Amino acid sequence: MRVVFFGTPDFAVPTLEKLLSEPDFEVVGVVSQPDTRRGRGNQVSPPPVKAAAIAKNPDLKIWQPDRLKKDRVVLAELEALEADVFVVVAYGQILSKKILSMPKYGCINVHGSLLPKYRGAAPIQWAIANGESTTGITTMQMDAGIDTGAMLLKAELEILTEDNTDTLSVKLAKLGADLLIDTLRRLDRITPEPQDDSLTCYSPMIGREDWELNWNLEAIALHNRIRAFYPNCYTNFREQKLKITKTEVTTEDVNLDNVGKVIEIRKSKGFVVQTGKGSLLIKELQPAGKKLQSGWDFVNGARIVIGESF
Repeated sequence: MRVVFFGTPDFAVPTLEKLLSEPDFEVVGVVSQPDTRRGRGNQVSPPPVKAAAIAKNPDLKIWQPDRLKKDRVVLAELEALEADVFVVVAYGQILSKKILSMPKYGCINVHGSLLPKYRGAAPIQWAIANGESTTGITTMQMDAGIDTGAMLLKAELEILTEDNTDTLSVKLAKLGADLLIDTLRRLDRITPEPQDDSLTCYSPMIGREDWELNWNLEAIALHNRIRAFYPNCYTNFREQKLKITKTEVTTEDVNLDNVGKVIEIRKSKGFVVQTGKGSLLIKELQPAGKKLQSGWDFVNGARIVIGESF
């Protein structure tokens, strides 16, 4: 089976590597987003999928169009490949109807949720933020909508209490790679299942406004957001931004007079902040311009006292 792979971030790498290692499939090209400048040195860096493709096969054809559906040269080259299937994993651009119709078996997407729940750009983050206990991977036949195509196979995964977006993404990426191979091998025997639109919920892109912590929320809601939007959630402390990266829900008490204030210091563990309902033990954080540190180290270094406000 001749395959063209579309993908960009780390999440897509295990699926590409799995495809490249399977003798039943011939990856005849890779489509990824353009290189970007990143890091302190502002160096031009390839997206993870491109780097992985080169590492596995330096001769593999790679396209990186700014706007794929407007790039006539790339479109013509893709069509000329006469691929059996296009595999799409977190590519980052919407595919036109022309592209969707190119391969013999259409375009198959590996999506990081149990569809029809969490269609959209950030399914892993919003599943955690909303307190879900399970998630998974769905392979689907792509259509012109956003994650609306008929479902092929699903695999479920438990969301552990200690999971954040980084750890869960790694597990889901591996699960997705295995499920995609299973899907391709059974493609002619799978009956596509239409999605029930009444059961869907959308997972929009994460914005900076999602990162700021509102201490009036319940402790469990704040805890889930910190896990979901890791490592970016922040609060203001002593007129400086303070990232909060690891927490633990400690009580369900309500004391609205103390919302956003330190109510307890826990030796060797960190400090406790009152929320709109319950409280949070701050176990790990990152002050502006500094490295990650434990809550307890921050207590000692900043000399935190009970009653201070965030």
